[in-house]
Amino acid sequence: MTSQFDLSAYLARIALPIAPVADASGLIALQRAHRLAIPFENLDIWLGRGISLDPDAVFAKLVTGKRGGYCFEQNQLFLRALHAIGFEARPLLARVWLGAAEVPPRTHTFNLVTIDGQDWIADAGFGGSYTPPMPLADGEMVETPDGARHRLSRDPDHGWMLMREGDTGPMDGRGGGPGFQPQYSFTLDPAYPTDLALANHWTATAPASRFTQLRIVSIVLPQGFASLTDRAYSRRSGGSPTEGEIGSPLVYRMRLSLMFGLDFEAEEVEALGLF
Repeated sequence: MTSQFDLSAYLARIALPIAPVADASGLIALQRAHRLAIPFENLDIWLGRGISLDPDAVFAKLVTGKRGGYCFEQNQLFLRALHAIGFEARPLLARVWLGAAEVPPRTHTFNLVTIDGQDWIADAGFGGSYTPPMPLADGEMVETPDGARHRLSRDPDHGWMLMREGDTGPMDGRGGGPGFQPQYSFTLDPAYPTDLALANHWTATAPASRFTQLRIVSIVLPQGFASLTDRAYSRRSGGSPTEGEIGSPLVYRMRLSLMFGLDFEAEEVEALGLF
Protein backbone atom coordinates (compact mmCIF):
# COMPACT_ATOMS: atom_id res chain seq x y z
CA MET A 1 0.00 0.00 0.00
CA THR A 2 1.32 3.45 -0.95
CA SER A 3 1.96 5.81 1.95
CA GLN A 4 0.02 9.06 2.22
CA PHE A 5 1.76 11.88 0.38
CA ASP A 6 3.82 14.04 2.75
CA LEU A 7 3.07 17.47 1.33
CA SER A 8 5.04 19.31 4.02
CA ALA A 9 8.22 17.37 3.21
CA TYR A 10 7.72 17.96 -0.52
CA LEU A 11 7.21 21.71 -0.04
CA ALA A 12 10.35 21.87 2.11
CA ARG A 13 12.28 20.05 -0.64
CA ILE A 14 11.26 22.66 -3.23
CA ALA A 15 11.68 25.60 -0.82
CA LEU A 16 8.04 26.71 -0.74
CA PRO A 17 6.93 27.81 2.75
CA ILE A 18 3.24 27.08 2.10
CA ALA A 19 1.19 25.24 -0.47
CA PRO A 20 -0.01 27.47 -3.32
CA VAL A 21 -3.67 27.91 -4.12
CA ALA A 22 -5.01 25.41 -6.67
CA ASP A 23 -5.29 27.95 -9.48
CA ALA A 24 -3.24 28.94 -12.53
CA SER A 25 -0.82 31.12 -10.57
CA GLY A 26 -0.37 28.35 -8.02
CA LEU A 27 0.36 25.81 -10.75
CA ILE A 28 2.99 28.06 -12.31
CA ALA A 29 4.64 28.74 -8.94
CA LEU A 30 4.64 25.07 -7.91
CA GLN A 31 6.19 23.79 -11.14
CA ARG A 32 8.81 26.54 -11.15
CA ALA A 33 9.85 25.77 -7.58
CA HIS A 34 10.02 22.05 -8.36
CA ARG A 35 12.31 22.56 -11.36
CA LEU A 36 14.58 25.00 -9.51
CA ALA A 37 15.08 22.53 -6.65
CA ILE A 38 15.00 18.98 -8.05
CA PRO A 39 17.50 18.17 -10.80
CA PHE A 40 16.76 16.00 -13.79
CA GLU A 41 19.08 12.99 -13.92
CA ASN A 42 19.28 9.39 -15.10
CA LEU A 43 22.38 8.29 -13.18
CA ASP A 44 20.74 5.33 -11.44
CA ILE A 45 20.48 3.62 -14.82
CA TRP A 46 24.28 3.75 -15.09
CA LEU A 47 24.71 2.63 -11.50
CA GLY A 48 22.68 -0.51 -12.18
CA ARG A 49 19.88 0.45 -9.81
CA GLY A 50 17.10 0.78 -12.36
CA ILE A 51 14.19 3.23 -12.22
CA SER A 52 11.36 2.30 -9.86
CA LEU A 53 7.96 3.93 -10.23
CA ASP A 54 6.74 2.74 -6.85
CA PRO A 55 5.39 6.00 -5.37
CA ASP A 56 7.12 5.50 -2.02
CA ALA A 57 10.42 4.73 -3.75
CA VAL A 58 10.14 7.86 -5.91
CA PHE A 59 9.39 10.01 -2.86
CA ALA A 60 12.26 8.48 -0.89
CA LYS A 61 14.67 9.14 -3.74
CA LEU A 62 13.68 12.65 -4.89
CA VAL A 63 12.44 14.16 -1.62
CA THR A 64 13.96 12.34 1.34
CA GLY A 65 17.18 11.38 -0.43
CA LYS A 66 17.54 14.74 -2.23
CA ARG A 67 18.28 13.07 -5.52
CA GLY A 68 16.92 13.90 -8.94
CA GLY A 69 15.17 11.73 -11.48
CA TYR A 70 13.91 11.68 -15.02
CA CYS A 71 10.43 12.39 -16.37
CA PHE A 72 8.62 9.29 -15.11
CA GLU A 73 9.83 9.94 -11.57
CA GLN A 74 9.60 13.74 -11.63
CA ASN A 75 6.12 14.02 -13.04
CA GLN A 76 4.74 11.21 -10.88
CA LEU A 77 5.96 13.09 -7.80
CA PHE A 78 4.61 16.36 -9.19
CA LEU A 79 1.24 14.76 -9.94
CA ARG A 80 0.93 13.49 -6.37
CA ALA A 81 1.74 16.99 -5.09
CA LEU A 82 -0.89 18.49 -7.41
CA HIS A 83 -3.52 16.09 -6.07
CA ALA A 84 -2.51 16.78 -2.45
CA ILE A 85 -2.98 20.52 -3.02
CA GLY A 86 -6.36 20.03 -4.67
CA PHE A 87 -5.67 20.24 -8.41
CA GLU A 88 -7.50 18.06 -10.92
CA ALA A 89 -4.72 16.41 -12.93
CA ARG A 90 -3.75 13.24 -14.79
CA PRO A 91 -0.68 11.98 -16.68
CA LEU A 92 -0.15 11.97 -20.44
CA LEU A 93 2.48 10.35 -22.67
CA ALA A 94 4.42 12.14 -25.41
CA ARG A 95 6.74 11.48 -28.34
CA VAL A 96 10.00 13.45 -28.16
CA TRP A 97 10.94 14.77 -31.62
CA LEU A 98 14.32 16.32 -30.83
CA GLY A 99 16.79 14.78 -33.25
CA ALA A 100 14.25 12.18 -34.42
CA ALA A 101 14.62 10.80 -37.95
CA GLU A 102 11.34 8.86 -37.76
CA VAL A 103 8.25 8.73 -35.55
CA PRO A 104 9.65 8.33 -32.01
CA PRO A 105 8.13 6.15 -29.27
CA ARG A 106 6.16 7.57 -26.35
CA THR A 107 9.06 7.98 -23.92
CA HIS A 108 8.04 11.15 -22.09
CA THR A 109 5.34 11.80 -19.54
CA PHE A 110 3.91 15.05 -18.19
CA ASN A 111 0.61 16.16 -16.65
CA LEU A 112 -2.67 17.58 -17.86
CA VAL A 113 -4.19 19.91 -15.26
CA THR A 114 -7.76 21.23 -15.45
CA ILE A 115 -8.43 24.60 -13.81
CA ASP A 116 -11.92 26.12 -13.99
CA GLY A 117 -12.73 24.01 -17.04
CA GLN A 118 -9.52 24.95 -18.91
CA ASP A 119 -6.89 22.29 -19.59
CA TRP A 120 -3.22 23.16 -19.00
CA ILE A 121 -0.06 21.22 -19.70
CA ALA A 122 2.38 21.09 -16.78
CA ASP A 123 5.77 19.43 -17.16
CA ALA A 124 8.14 19.16 -14.19
CA GLY A 125 10.36 16.60 -15.85
CA PHE A 126 11.68 17.50 -19.30
CA GLY A 127 15.46 17.33 -19.11
CA GLY A 128 16.43 19.47 -22.11
CA SER A 129 14.64 22.73 -21.39
CA TYR A 130 12.02 24.40 -19.22
CA THR A 131 8.42 24.80 -20.36
CA PRO A 132 6.20 26.79 -17.97
CA PRO A 133 2.62 25.56 -17.61
CA MET A 134 0.56 26.54 -20.67
CA PRO A 135 -3.16 26.58 -21.39
CA LEU A 136 -3.95 23.85 -23.91
CA ALA A 137 -4.95 26.09 -26.81
CA ASP A 138 -3.91 26.24 -30.45
CA GLY A 139 -1.31 28.99 -30.90
CA GLU A 140 -0.68 29.46 -27.18
CA MET A 141 2.84 30.80 -26.62
CA VAL A 142 5.03 31.42 -23.59
CA GLU A 143 8.55 32.79 -23.10
CA THR A 144 10.89 31.14 -20.63
CA PRO A 145 13.45 32.79 -18.33
CA ASP A 146 16.31 31.43 -20.48
CA GLY A 147 15.04 33.42 -23.47
CA ALA A 148 13.40 30.55 -25.38
CA ARG A 149 9.80 30.53 -26.54
CA HIS A 150 7.37 27.60 -26.57
CA ARG A 151 4.26 27.34 -28.71
CA LEU A 152 1.41 24.83 -28.76
CA SER A 153 -0.34 23.90 -31.98
CA ARG A 154 -2.66 21.20 -33.19
CA ASP A 155 -0.99 18.53 -35.28
CA PRO A 156 -3.00 16.59 -37.89
CA ASP A 157 -1.07 13.36 -37.28
CA HIS A 158 -0.11 13.46 -33.62
CA GLY A 159 -2.77 15.47 -31.77
CA TRP A 160 -0.78 18.34 -30.29
CA MET A 161 2.77 19.55 -30.88
CA LEU A 162 4.86 21.58 -28.47
CA MET A 163 7.39 23.68 -30.41
CA ARG A 164 10.46 25.48 -29.09
CA GLU A 165 12.45 28.40 -30.48
CA GLY A 166 15.74 29.32 -28.85
CA ASP A 167 19.26 28.30 -27.97
CA THR A 168 19.76 24.55 -28.38
CA GLY A 169 22.71 24.40 -25.97
CA PRO A 170 20.64 22.87 -23.15
CA MET A 171 19.57 20.12 -25.57
CA ASP A 172 23.18 19.46 -26.64
CA GLY A 173 22.37 20.70 -30.13
CA ARG A 174 19.25 18.63 -30.70
CA GLY A 175 16.34 20.42 -32.26
CA GLY A 176 18.60 22.92 -34.01
CA GLY A 177 17.53 25.15 -36.86
CA PRO A 178 15.90 28.53 -37.37
CA GLY A 179 12.46 29.25 -35.97
CA PHE A 180 10.27 26.95 -33.95
CA GLN A 181 11.35 23.30 -33.81
CA PRO A 182 9.25 20.33 -32.62
CA GLN A 183 9.93 19.33 -29.01
CA TYR A 184 7.26 16.72 -28.32
CA SER A 185 3.81 15.67 -29.51
CA PHE A 186 0.95 14.17 -27.54
CA THR A 187 -2.70 13.26 -27.50
CA LEU A 188 -5.13 13.45 -24.60
CA ASP A 189 -5.56 9.68 -24.43
CA PRO A 190 -5.38 8.41 -20.83
CA ALA A 191 -1.99 7.14 -19.68
CA TYR A 192 -2.69 4.26 -17.31
CA PRO A 193 -0.14 2.97 -14.76
CA THR A 194 0.59 0.01 -17.05
CA ASP A 195 1.31 2.39 -19.96
CA LEU A 196 3.69 4.42 -17.81
CA ALA A 197 5.39 1.27 -16.50
CA LEU A 198 5.97 -0.03 -20.03
CA ALA A 199 7.27 3.31 -21.32
CA ASN A 200 9.52 3.68 -18.28
CA HIS A 201 10.94 0.18 -18.77
CA TRP A 202 11.80 0.83 -22.42
CA THR A 203 13.29 4.23 -21.66
CA ALA A 204 15.45 2.87 -18.85
CA THR A 205 16.63 -0.33 -20.56
CA ALA A 206 16.39 -0.26 -24.37
CA PRO A 207 19.74 0.07 -26.21
CA ALA A 208 18.12 2.66 -28.51
CA SER A 209 17.05 4.84 -25.59
CA ARG A 210 18.91 8.10 -25.07
CA PHE A 211 19.10 7.33 -21.37
CA THR A 212 21.06 4.10 -21.83
CA GLN A 213 23.53 5.93 -24.07
CA LEU A 214 24.25 9.11 -22.10
CA ARG A 215 24.57 10.19 -18.49
CA ILE A 216 22.37 13.28 -18.25
CA VAL A 217 21.95 15.83 -15.47
CA SER A 218 20.23 19.22 -15.74
CA ILE A 219 18.55 21.84 -13.62
CA VAL A 220 16.62 25.05 -14.17
CA LEU A 221 18.31 28.25 -13.01
CA PRO A 222 16.44 31.45 -12.07
CA GLN A 223 17.38 32.97 -15.45
CA GLY A 224 18.74 30.03 -17.36
CA PHE A 225 19.60 26.36 -17.48
CA ALA A 226 22.55 24.11 -16.64
CA SER A 227 23.29 20.64 -17.95
CA LEU A 228 25.81 17.81 -17.89
CA THR A 229 25.78 15.39 -20.82
CA ASP A 230 28.44 12.81 -20.04
CA ARG A 231 31.49 15.06 -19.47
CA ALA A 232 30.16 18.08 -21.42
CA TYR A 233 29.05 20.92 -19.15
CA SER A 234 26.80 23.79 -20.26
CA ARG A 235 25.47 26.68 -18.22
CA ARG A 236 23.43 29.60 -19.48
CA SER A 237 22.26 32.35 -17.16
CA GLY A 238 21.01 35.56 -18.71
CA GLY A 239 23.13 36.24 -21.76
CA SER A 240 26.39 34.64 -20.68
CA PRO A 241 26.97 30.98 -21.74
CA THR A 242 29.62 28.77 -20.17
CA GLU A 243 30.61 25.49 -21.79
CA GLY A 244 33.41 23.04 -21.20
CA GLU A 245 34.61 19.46 -20.88
CA ILE A 246 35.08 18.00 -17.41
CA GLY A 247 38.46 16.36 -17.22
CA SER A 248 38.50 14.44 -13.94
CA PRO A 249 36.15 12.50 -11.65
CA LEU A 250 36.93 14.94 -8.82
CA VAL A 251 35.74 17.93 -10.84
CA TYR A 252 32.70 15.98 -12.04
CA ARG A 253 31.78 15.12 -8.46
CA MET A 254 32.22 18.73 -7.37
CA ARG A 255 30.09 19.95 -10.26
CA LEU A 256 27.32 17.51 -9.34
CA SER A 257 27.30 18.86 -5.80
CA LEU A 258 27.78 22.60 -6.33
CA MET A 259 25.60 23.14 -9.40
CA PHE A 260 23.04 20.34 -9.22
CA GLY A 261 22.82 19.61 -5.50
CA LEU A 262 23.71 15.93 -5.95
CA ASP A 263 26.11 14.48 -3.40
CA PHE A 264 27.72 11.33 -4.81
CA GLU A 265 30.45 9.21 -3.31
CA ALA A 266 33.72 8.96 -5.25
CA GLU A 267 32.99 5.28 -5.87
CA GLU A 268 29.64 6.14 -7.43
CA VAL A 269 31.19 8.65 -9.82
CA GLU A 270 33.78 6.04 -10.78
CA ALA A 271 31.00 3.52 -11.45
CA LEU A 272 29.43 5.89 -14.03
CA GLY A 273 32.26 4.92 -16.40
CA LEU A 274 33.04 8.43 -17.60
CA PHE A 275 36.76 8.55 -16.86
